[in-house]
Amino acid sequence: MSISQQNGPLPASKPLSLPQRLFLLSLRPGKAKLDDDSAAVRGSLLSAAALAELCITGLLRDNDGKAERTNAAVTAPLDPFLAQVLDDVPADRPRRWFDVLEKRWFEAEEVVRDQLVAAGVIAIEHRRILGPIGTKRFHVTDPATAETLRARVRDAVRQEPGPEPVAIGDAVLAVLAVDGNVSTVFGWADLRGHKPAVRALTARIDGDLPGLRSALSGSLALRRTPSS
Repeated sequence: MSISQQNGPLPASKPLSLPQRLFLLSLRPGKAKLDDDSAAVRGSLLSAAALAELCITGLLRDNDGKAERTNAAVTAPLDPFLAQVLDDVPADRPRRWFDVLEKRWFEAEEVVRDQLVAAGVIAIEHRRILGPIGTKRFHVTDPATAETLRARVRDAVRQEPGPEPVAIGDAVLAVLAVDGNVSTVFGWADLRGHKPAVRALTARIDGDLPGLRSALSGSLALRRTPSS
């Protein structure tokens, strides 16, 4: 067996992007593997997370149902995946949210995973089972931080609303986890009795990030449709 990793965690000055956090949330605690329930749609979810981050940081906005570049300057270097998604929207031509989301779904999981390995956030253990057949096991270098993130995103749905709104990043991750059936974050039992909170979060995301969930819905449907 072999383990792929780089030395050292992410610098404190460079927090994880929303796609990176969503990948981390998709790891099954104590199992060293990714969530099976959302496997088919993980690329779509990671692409949606990238679009959400670009909107939150003011680099993209909705223009009559299309993704449009803003005139905002990029004040800090974007990680390669976010930069690629941003480049998929020409500066002079808005594009449909669905088209942008679909552009990189097939490579999103590998790209985001490799970023986390390079940053030292996760390590991948390669194991041989039988001959050429192998498996990957994912080890989080700081499990406590990963569990703190998971608890915070879960609390966005399960806790009673406080005087301050849930951080927009946590709200996005919670809604994506619900829409994509990321069962490492929410199982069906977790959501029982919390439907009003889920509706409130989705309404907030639909208001703050118009076009995103509609595009994601179409992308999820494509990934979940059996090939003929």
